[in-house]
Amino acid sequence: MIVSVHAQAAPSEACHNAELRIPRPAPGSIGGREFARHVGDLEGSARDAEVRRELLAGNLPEHLRHLAPVTLEARGRDGAPLAVTFCVMRDYLAVGSDSDSLIVPMGLPTALVVAAEFDSVLPTRRLVDAIYEAADLKLAPQPLPASEEMRSTSYLVRHDTLIAEQRALRVAPEDALTAGHKKDLVLSDRLLSIPGRVAIYGWHWAAHHPIQPLSTVHGAQYADYSHGVRLVSRIIYVNGAAREFIDALRDPAVTLLLGGDGARIGRKLQGDLVSVLQQRNPR
Repeated sequence: MIVSVHAQAAPSEACHNAELRIPRPAPGSIGGREFARHVGDLEGSARDAEVRRELLAGNLPEHLRHLAPVTLEARGRDGAPLAVTFCVMRDYLAVGSDSDSLIVPMGLPTALVVAAEFDSVLPTRRLVDAIYEAADLKLAPQPLPASEEMRSTSYLVRHDTLIAEQRALRVAPEDALTAGHKKDLVLSDRLLSIPGRVAIYGWHWAAHHPIQPLSTVHGAQYADYSHGVRLVSRIIYVNGAAREFIDALRDPAVTLLLGGDGARIGRKLQGDLVSVLQQRNPR
């Protein structure tokens, strides 16, 4: 039984050699500003197709390839310590380069395909909280007025500009673990009882104070300017030993450490995607 939990940045060695399975971009790949123009009139599945094409071609900022360690620690009633280290993207998925990028929201189907191709998973709610607590750079949420334009490319570009302006006022390296500026797509077992939806959570004002509580009201294809996708390596470290993320969720102590939510849907989604990817890339 877990009786206490806290998050901290872990020693850098834990994820020093951890990189996701991301291809190198082709010479001349477009930057974020050009991509925004390219998808300017698109939204929904049409824009997702372009996002997916660029990401799977490896057209994303270099700093997203180098993962940051985040550790959750707890102690059971028997006093036995448990420490689980996750290797997480330092920011949300974006198209472009370190100097010219655009954070790209996407529907759950696209997020899951990209995660699977990159040998990664989506976070759980507890992990989103832990990432925020451990973040070197905490950015304040900047909600835009609710309207029918929330899903438009112009809205997401506007929000990306606000994030860049806020970040420019802070002293932090480009590769700082950054959080607070987007809602996360997350794994939640609630999706098992309401298939065809997406689970979103986060946009923290402060630790444990997100604007967005767990929500599954939107369809799986839904994405608006406030959403982001942060990937987590499938390899985690449980008391220093490497484990596969989904397999580790079979351990009740690990599942409880992660808030008791996400284990069942994680295993189901992994199985579904392995089948899809095997059909697409037969060995």
